[in-house]
Amino acid sequence: MFTGIVTDIGEIVALTPTAQGQLHRLRIACRYDRTTFADGASIACNGVCLTVVGSGVEGGKTWFEADAAAETLAMTTAKHWKIGTKLNLERALKIGDELGGHIVAGHADGIAAIVTRDDLPDMARFELRTTRELARFIAAKGSVTLDGVSLTVNTADDVRFWVLIIPHTLAVTTLGGWHGGSEVNLEVDLMARYAARLSEMK
Repeated sequence: MFTGIVTDIGEIVALTPTAQGQLHRLRIACRYDRTTFADGASIACNGVCLTVVGSGVEGGKTWFEADAAAETLAMTTAKHWKIGTKLNLERALKIGDELGGHIVAGHADGIAAIVTRDDLPDMARFELRTTRELARFIAAKGSVTLDGVSLTVNTADDVRFWVLIIPHTLAVTTLGGWHGGSEVNLEVDLMARYAARLSEMK
């Protein structure tokens, strides 16, 4: 589990696809202390929970390797990742950690497309569009996770929704590079999903 509070920006430094295109082995450089995680650890990469399968230090910088399987490649923006791609990283939540965002599973539900970016004097406003299936879980003042970042929905209308991003978030995540036409990983709020399921069962 995660909270949607990014703790580092990693960079893909190597990517090895299989011949069948069913699996991508990623090597991601980061600033985490190599001694604080081991093989099997979970790290959210742009909101996608990946399992560490190897790690080390090279040139004074930590790296870890993880596999993006066929389902991940089909459902998320991982299909577009390449060497040099920057990723929002978050280590798994530990008991006793501060819950600064909201409960995030790291299981992206799909993709949201950025329709417009409006740069305001003190923040940026993004309009996004998603599928009707996922839009029913998104409501004004509710939570969403976009590329691994916990955000509050400002407004929602049909399959579109808007978020306001403060300068700090723009500076310490990859969101500062978002622009119209970009695609981002979307995870809807777990509570909204369960509430909808309970309503369907009545």
